[in-house]
Amino acid sequence: MSQIPSKPQILDWIADHPGQTSKRDIAKAFGVKGADRIDLKRILRELEEEGHLQKKGKTYRDPEKLPPVSVLQVLPPNDDGDLFAKPLEWHGEGAEPRVLYIARQTDPALGAGDRILARLAEVKGNEHQYEARLIRKIGTNPARILGIFRKGAEGGRILPIDKGADKEWQVAAGATHGAKDGELVEAEQAGPRARMGLPRARIVERLGDPTAPKAVSLIAIHQHGIPDAFPDDVIAEADRAKPAGLGEREDLRHLPLVTIDPPDARDRDDAVLAQPDDDPKNGGGYVIWVAIADVAHYVRPGTALDREARKRGNSTYFPDRVVPMLPDRLSGDLCSLHEGVPRACVAVRMKIDAHGTKIGHRFTRGLMQSAGALAYADVQAAQDGRPDERTAPLMADVIAPLYAAYEALTRARAARQPLDLDLPERRIELSEDGHVSSVKFRDRLDAHRLIEEFMILANVAAAEELTRLRRPLLFRVHEEPSPEKLDALREVASASGFTLAKGQVLQTRHLNDLLDQAMGTEFSELINLSTLRSMTQAYYSPEHLGHFGLALRSYAHFTSPIRRYADLIVHRALITAHGWGKDGLSPDEIETLEATAEHISDTERRSMAAERDTTDRYLAAYLSERVGNEFTGRVSGIARFGVFVKLDETGADGLVPIRELGNEYFHFDREAQTLMGADTGLEIGIGQRVTVRLSEAVPVTGGLTLELLDIEGKTLGRGPARTRGKPARRAPAKAKKAAAKAKRKVIRKRR
Repeated sequence: MSQIPSKPQILDWIADHPGQTSKRDIAKAFGVKGADRIDLKRILRELEEEGHLQKKGKTYRDPEKLPPVSVLQVLPPNDDGDLFAKPLEWHGEGAEPRVLYIARQTDPALGAGDRILARLAEVKGNEHQYEARLIRKIGTNPARILGIFRKGAEGGRILPIDKGADKEWQVAAGATHGAKDGELVEAEQAGPRARMGLPRARIVERLGDPTAPKAVSLIAIHQHGIPDAFPDDVIAEADRAKPAGLGEREDLRHLPLVTIDPPDARDRDDAVLAQPDDDPKNGGGYVIWVAIADVAHYVRPGTALDREARKRGNSTYFPDRVVPMLPDRLSGDLCSLHEGVPRACVAVRMKIDAHGTKIGHRFTRGLMQSAGALAYADVQAAQDGRPDERTAPLMADVIAPLYAAYEALTRARAARQPLDLDLPERRIELSEDGHVSSVKFRDRLDAHRLIEEFMILANVAAAEELTRLRRPLLFRVHEEPSPEKLDALREVASASGFTLAKGQVLQTRHLNDLLDQAMGTEFSELINLSTLRSMTQAYYSPEHLGHFGLALRSYAHFTSPIRRYADLIVHRALITAHGWGKDGLSPDEIETLEATAEHISDTERRSMAAERDTTDRYLAAYLSERVGNEFTGRVSGIARFGVFVKLDETGADGLVPIRELGNEYFHFDREAQTLMGADTGLEIGIGQRVTVRLSEAVPVTGGLTLELLDIEGKTLGRGPARTRGKPARRAPAKAKKAAAKAKRKVIRKRR
């Protein structure tokens, strides 16, 4: 009779021999034969029930340890350049073990996100519990580095452009890809760094001059940490998607819905239609349809596509490219409402009366087919009596009713009085080689306003529908300005000769009164810009807090799920609320709505900053050839360190450093937003007309440095700059405050 091993003996054997853990291996190791195998099987089953072992296939292993051969996901390199990996098969209750990847010289380069099959060895006495050796790659997705290449005697180095990146990367002589000194390059990590020295990289693409147009948006993408490459599993999931059929959807293909977008639109996610209401009780009213791409059908909760879409939060748009929230298979194809192609949609049918007030709505999940992919300018030309071959057949049944319904909506808008800012939007036009050919201001057509009003109406309907059904959602929230910002706006208005009502509950109509006062005057742009700056930033929230700027009690984003994750959440909420399928808002999503709202509000701000930085760099590149030229503009901002000026021609913002204002001391008044010369009494304030000379333009940073020549037609007296270190004279009151502050600091130090 053979000796049956005890439970501790079995656990010790499995721990010491992770590659020999089948029942046969264990029986052979302890010499268990014949009928004794039944007892061994019983003990193994008890160990499994007690949680000491986990059975997978025919093998047993400790659930608190990783199998000897595991699938891992490579993490970004740490500060030392070492690569750690995340185990994808961890089922233990304790903390996830750390796995250090040990590369051989013959191993291919690995980057963050790569999945590998690796052989693990348990180690003790280190900060990591396992070391991994590569068996094979399961996918390719290496981490990328963007930087300036500096050529050396043997290869060279890469200086990353990312803010805060202080580590250089070493490039071997055979991995430079022919890069020249000073070029902007994209590289991938070439294995973990050694214990000593710099991490290694190989250059995979030469992007040329870092000030060149192709590099401008890439720099912004990397500096702001915008994900611009989709993981392999996300692309694979998108590629497997198939067009949605009719199924239980409502058939809307008979409706002549059309899309109206810019001529270079990258995606078409909304279609519209307006028809006179045939209900005799609603004379002069209209039925408005807004159909939106059914992104929720393709991007299901918990999938790789969903995780990546949430991570990105929104698409980011640059003059030369777009970083989409969804792969092109969806954003440019299955979820884009192409002309003449059946497409899944979530649509809302809304009824408005003759005054433009919405009197009812109904949501549906349908299948539509666009009757036309139109451009704003073409639709406007048709309405103005100049139809072309595409718009002429649509005039009577589509375009004319759209404008008639829009006219009714403008009456409702006038009664509601949303904030009516008039700020021209810059349009940077690029030549074929990617250089800035011109900077123009976009035309604002009624066609643009028509689509905006239709989208606002649909967004209101979505918020009201989900509120009525008491379903969780993400609202678009815009709170009223703070008292401090309103006081600053009043100062600007007063300095310009206008008034802003005080001592009452602020409403958008009060701000519109101020804008009306400035309309047609030289201060119009200033007052519009100052009003915009006084506004708080809109954000997403599961709480119902209203939208001040639009003068709406209830508002949500529903109309752009291709490019905004918030809209996808609202679509899923509608699906759940109406029982349209199993791809609605999941319980897990509902529990994390607040975190999601905060995250996508942050990604929206990140995209806005990246887009703004890119515009600044393009403008600096455009103006770099005109250094020394004179420009007219208006003071747009005041700071202790200088004066900001917005140039008339391009809308670019430049800085006049305070050292360039002469040899006198300038007092900075934060509340009045002015600088005043201590000797001459010269006062510089927001809104003043100025002439400046461009003294420096730096495309890499987007910075413009200006020299102030005259203010309000009066030539600025020039004198030697203040001597470095010379104490500046202060106004008596400010000098007294400074002395008191210094005295308090001395007292605190003595204590």
